[in-house]
Amino acid sequence: MRASATGRILHDPKGGSFRFDAGAVCLDFAHTGGEGRYAVFETLHEPADLAEWLAEPPLSAVLTVPVTAGELAAARALRQAIWDAAHDRAARRPLSAGAVAAVNRAAASPPLVPELATGGTSAGWAAPVRATQALSTLAREMIGLLSGPLSERIRECASDDCPLVFVDTSRPGARRWCAMERCGNRHKLRALRARQATDRRDIG
Repeated sequence: MRASATGRILHDPKGGSFRFDAGAVCLDFAHTGGEGRYAVFETLHEPADLAEWLAEPPLSAVLTVPVTAGELAAARALRQAIWDAAHDRAARRPLSAGAVAAVNRAAASPPLVPELATGGTSAGWAAPVRATQALSTLAREMIGLLSGPLSERIRECASDDCPLVFVDTSRPGARRWCAMERCGNRHKLRALRARQATDRRDIG
């Protein structure tokens, strides 16, 4: 991966947007859409949408081979597997066999190959750069996350109505919210209103 920074801008179909940092590129990828009730958040409608997402930092995988319909389907399958596995781990449940198999299947393909630039001060991905390689790289990152020291820090947002999942990479390990400007502030506002209501009852 080209940089340590993670996070993307998420858009609500009802309007509004906010920056959400899942703490890992593979988890950022898991929030590009979904199935069932999450289909309204879909961003990977066409192969070109997948190519655009992969080309953005920090992965910065500018594809040299066009994405196929099959690769788009594989990307959605991997995305669902990452989502399911992350939620299983956050809930301290055994990982579903289907999610494990899907992640392993994607990881079995050759990953992106880093290549040092001529000047020796920067790097990119060696051509050809294919979507399947990028998906393998994301799957391998997820394997490392699930089997590594941060595995116990995979969490779901503490809000009752927010399913976003992240890995808490902060030093104290005290992150609770998908984003303070979203669910964190909503929680603070609800707590303030509850205190004010209690104060009014006490005064009355």
